[in-house]
Amino acid sequence: MILSEVFRVALEAIRANKLRSFLTALGIIIGIAAVITMVALGEGAQRMVQERLQGLGVNVLTVRPGQEFFGGVDRGENRLTAKDAHTLAGLQTIQAVSPEVDHRLQIEHREANANLSVSGVWPDYFEIQNSHIVLGRLFTEAEERGRRRVAVLGSDVGNTLRVPTLELLGQKISIRGVPFEVIGVLESKGASGFGNPDQEIYVPLATAQIRLFGEDRIQSIDVQAVSDRHLDAAINEIDTRLRRAHRLRPSQRSDFTIRNQTTLLETFRATTRTFSFLLAGIALVSLLVGGIGIMNIMLVSVTERTREIGVRKALGARKRDILLQFLIEALALCLVGGFLGVVMGVVGALALQRMAGWNTAVSPESIVIAFAFSAAVGIFFGLWPARRAARLDPIESLRYE
Repeated sequence: MILSEVFRVALEAIRANKLRSFLTALGIIIGIAAVITMVALGEGAQRMVQERLQGLGVNVLTVRPGQEFFGGVDRGENRLTAKDAHTLAGLQTIQAVSPEVDHRLQIEHREANANLSVSGVWPDYFEIQNSHIVLGRLFTEAEERGRRRVAVLGSDVGNTLRVPTLELLGQKISIRGVPFEVIGVLESKGASGFGNPDQEIYVPLATAQIRLFGEDRIQSIDVQAVSDRHLDAAINEIDTRLRRAHRLRPSQRSDFTIRNQTTLLETFRATTRTFSFLLAGIALVSLLVGGIGIMNIMLVSVTERTREIGVRKALGARKRDILLQFLIEALALCLVGGFLGVVMGVVGALALQRMAGWNTAVSPESIVIAFAFSAAVGIFFGLWPARRAARLDPIESLRYE
């Protein structure tokens, strides 16, 4: 029995039971579609944050308060203040410095109100974060020192207040009951894994600490090194200067941490990769269920076609011909199901991106892996029914009714 004949007979058996073949492959279709969609979600999130961090530049550092321990017990975070940022501002390897403190507060404008994130920063913050003004201006150092009630808005703040953001320029908005004048609107940057800067309101740090938050501590200090080549030198100078300012002995551990964008990106990559593997693993369960369904139907098919198998063997078909025929049937079902699943997965990823606004990215590698896995499922779960068919005794098969 030549190979082309084996293929023809296998495909004819599938076409003879179209509905049953489709229902059999449905588990594979759903499994592959789920794998493609879940991996696309993880890949999209990773690319989005990677682009945002790269837009900041690799020469940006973030100083955060460290954890305080006493007798092995975590006593919470240490404190960083604006004085620490002033201490770093004079270093030769540093180009720009800005402390940052952020809280969600109630925002009001006319009859509309919303709960948005309000950040107190220095003017250098916008240079560090590579934020550009669309209309109006940024606040100045004099306004920061004078605790002026001025605000710069992200591009989407107006949407939550039911008014175009650009129309808020020059108007007053109320932040926690305190009126602020809108002096500028930033260009859109898009959401990221660290929040949505387009829905952020920026005010001078001193104003935020005195009039809004009522505290002098800050959450972080953003530092921009002179260049990539001075990054290590900047880290060493920051560590030395802050340890001296905090009066730490050489034997004491630092009460702050310094992170660069590369470290943040690697951490997020590892987290996203783990999350993607988890989602893909859950989706693979449906593939295994689909494989079991294929094996079950193939066993039923062997039973239904026992007499046909006996006739083929009586006419000269060898065991390997029968084995190959049923294995090709199972493989064809899985490959067709895999193809339809890939199409559904890609369509599902695009639908989530357009309708739900989620960032998705379908990589060619995920398609190849999913398609190869569907073929492996067909071979693995189709082998037992194929071997069972090949081992049937031709005489007993011809007697089967």
